[in-house]
Amino acid sequence: MAIYQLPTGTYETRAAFALRGGSFRDKRQFAATAILVRHPKGDFLIDAGFGADVAAHVAMQPRFARAPFQSTRTVHEQLNDSGYDRPRLRGVFLTHSHWDHASGLDSLDLPVWMNRGELEYAVSDGDGKVFRAVSPGHEIREYSFDGPAYLGFSASFDVHGDGSLVLALAGGHTTGSVVAFVTLPSGQRYAFIGDLTWQLDGVHRRVERPWLLRALADSDAEQVRQGILRSAALTELVQVVPAHDRRAYEGIPLLSGAAR
Repeated sequence: MAIYQLPTGTYETRAAFALRGGSFRDKRQFAATAILVRHPKGDFLIDAGFGADVAAHVAMQPRFARAPFQSTRTVHEQLNDSGYDRPRLRGVFLTHSHWDHASGLDSLDLPVWMNRGELEYAVSDGDGKVFRAVSPGHEIREYSFDGPAYLGFSASFDVHGDGSLVLALAGGHTTGSVVAFVTLPSGQRYAFIGDLTWQLDGVHRRVERPWLLRALADSDAEQVRQGILRSAALTELVQVVPAHDRRAYEGIPLLSGAAR
């Protein structure tokens, strides 16, 4: 078992828009990175990064949300370049269905695994527009949180049944957003927290987005606040990875020919 990061690009924003108390002078390059989780019972992606049509997906956002971006290789291209054995890949788990997590589905022929709450959000909310554009043709496999509370989060889904990849319901940012917990045989543990906070500062300082961004981006600001506090409490146990902080991926290897 192993994990790899597949960075697909970045987009630019200011720290003042990323977290409460951030500086307007502090420019941040938000990551759009997928994670490949290798497992003997089959592999999964966590999020899909930027897709081949990322420019069109950015153009679908409200004008105020169209940030300058740079794209690199899509997940599809990186898998091909590495010589990865594609039949091993069983699907994609989205931490949530916003455009910068779902864009790469446009070039991936894979099942998309979603819980009922997130699926309902994705097909009805305005911020699910890109998901609705890229998901036709994908098999949607619905999973349920039939497991117990997990590391402070209320309910869980153990993907392989061995604790190596566990999805926990976070909610708040979107209705069914999740934290993906990965435990490697070495004992190294990760918590991929999606957009509970956009930057590691939010975890370390235990602060949420500025009030306007909370109103625009979150479905339940109080639930997000509680998720940040739960994530902050885990930093001694796991490597907490907010989806858009490039620093948070340090130590996770890039996909290469060694991952075949």
